[in-house]
Amino acid sequence: MSKVLIVEDELSIAELEKDYLELSSFEVEIETDGSKGMDRALHEEFDMVILDIMLPGTDGFEICKQIREKKDIPILMVSAKKEDIDKIRGLGLGADDYITKPFSPSELVARVKAHLGRYHRLIANNVQENDIIEIRGLKIDRTARRVYIDGEEKAFTTKEFDLLTFLASHPNRVFTKEELFNKIWDMESLGDIATVTVHIKKIREKIEVNTAKPQYVETIWGVGYRFKM
Repeated sequence: MSKVLIVEDELSIAELEKDYLELSSFEVEIETDGSKGMDRALHEEFDMVILDIMLPGTDGFEICKQIREKKDIPILMVSAKKEDIDKIRGLGLGADDYITKPFSPSELVARVKAHLGRYHRLIANNVQENDIIEIRGLKIDRTARRVYIDGEEKAFTTKEFDLLTFLASHPNRVFTKEELFNKIWDMESLGDIATVTVHIKKIREKIEVNTAKPQYVETIWGVGYRFKM
């Protein structure tokens, strides 16, 4: 059963959307606050997000942007505004579709079915192609660009993911900070290589049980770092 998150501050509208979607066999959750909705969308498993633009806390545009940086799930934006600029902005931030209030609940259901159908077909086609690294509870899905620790997904920025994946793809090999800076940031090491140290620290906070005694990314004092197999 597909799971849908509705982020909508008008509870009566959200509940109507939920009723129609549940009649079509979707599992539906509602969040009326933008900031809480964004947190749930980023850290819980949903197949799709229906997202209002005008929300308390964090607006729909920012939520859309944050979701798209981390996940590929379909996003349907909803607004009472009819201006094309809002539609263009929402689609530009990565939304898959845009619907203007008032709308027919049956139209909403049809759009949700269409987008989820395409999304699930895409996932099915890519299942066998995913390139995955797994070691001691750490799972790096290089195809989907997702990281899990003991089954729990951790949110990674683009560079954090690239750095961890590069090290894990070359286990037991020691890299200097200059080499990592050059590889991941695609720049000559004339820049500030301290950014490597900062990113290693953030990675450890997300994947290590004890950052003082890392089991994955080791510091080789006076040299650099290596991913320990």
